[in-house]
Amino acid sequence: MKPIHVNLVAETEHEKDNLSKVLAHAEELVKVPTVEAVAIMPDACPAGHAPGTIPVGGVAKTGNAIHPGMHSADVCCSVALTNIGQVDPALVMDAAFDSTHFGMGGRDYADQVPVPESILRGFKSNTFLAPLVCDAVAHFATQGDGNHFLSVGTLESTGDTVIVTHHGSRKPGAMLYKRGLEEANRFMRDLGIHKQVPKHNAWLDYNSAEGREYWDALQIIRLWTRASHFSIHNMIAEKLDVGVFNDRFWNEHNFVFRRDGSFYHAKGATPSFRGFSADDQGKTLIPMNCASPILITSHADAPNGLGFAPHGAGRNFSRSQHLSTIAGRSAEQVIEDEIGDIDFRAFNGKLDLSELPSAYKSPAKVREQIDEFGLATVIDTIRPYGSIMAGEQYQPWKEKKRGPKPDAQMSAG
Repeated sequence: MKPIHVNLVAETEHEKDNLSKVLAHAEELVKVPTVEAVAIMPDACPAGHAPGTIPVGGVAKTGNAIHPGMHSADVCCSVALTNIGQVDPALVMDAAFDSTHFGMGGRDYADQVPVPESILRGFKSNTFLAPLVCDAVAHFATQGDGNHFLSVGTLESTGDTVIVTHHGSRKPGAMLYKRGLEEANRFMRDLGIHKQVPKHNAWLDYNSAEGREYWDALQIIRLWTRASHFSIHNMIAEKLDVGVFNDRFWNEHNFVFRRDGSFYHAKGATPSFRGFSADDQGKTLIPMNCASPILITSHADAPNGLGFAPHGAGRNFSRSQHLSTIAGRSAEQVIEDEIGDIDFRAFNGKLDLSELPSAYKSPAKVREQIDEFGLATVIDTIRPYGSIMAGEQYQPWKEKKRGPKPDAQMSAG
């Protein structure tokens, strides 16, 4: 029997329903021939309706196989921190708003940020990434939408001001995922098992030329994403004339990690083992919501977590479910009740109420379960000062039935 390690305690009826759905997916997931074990994190929630879809807050250990569907289209979604010292966080928020870029699409040509040449060479030399060079340039130093954010806060330990960003590999990563999943399903057809393996759980053999090329592409897209985070941080620091950083580190939580000959597919799960990457500094970030402290943790390498920890608080409700729970109250009242005096900004000017703290699980409970299951060790926290998100996005595919888009949302792209 393949193990399913459950690191989640459900107390309310809603939490129990959520856990039962997560377990139903996990039980299907372990039926995939390559999967050796699955771990469920305290922030787990379902990530789709197709049976066997790896949950958010899930980790799947496989043999010699890479599953593009298990890291999802937001490949290398990650968080990065830069400590800029004793700088007024109010000034940092203004500089951050002027430096970052949220919303659909990339930066306008005149506003594009240079991509390191070594990374562009990597794109050009990889068959999966070569067609994506223009996207790599346009989407560099952008943050997208959804739950991605730029946070400014202060360290509990020193009072230093820090910048934390959350985003993935944007369009280049989404297209890499698409091309990888197509190649994986072609491999399933070549093996004659395409009718037995769900398309979303198809895999590439690491020993094949395509498998190695895809693995190499993942490493390149990882470097691109890391550079994208820190380019935004550097732009903020330059505006503030900050020349020295007290600290800087990052970690991905939607990725594939290789360890002792096995592959670990993390879908919304933070690595918590030494050497998870070449630039591992022994520290990782676990954000909760825009009004709660961000956890800085050290590695615990818990076997029951397959060496991983949660990537955040996890959603309590879908976006539509959450909006229904706050219906009847004004946006101003909801925001005041939930975030108080935190400087919460929408890049496009219209706050997305589906990203408020009440949409997420209790940060206190998630932290308790991190401790209870020994998934990571909290070594510091970041007190929130302000947060920037994309805001409510204009969705053109919905406007065919609703008519022209309102002017207030036109700047989102």
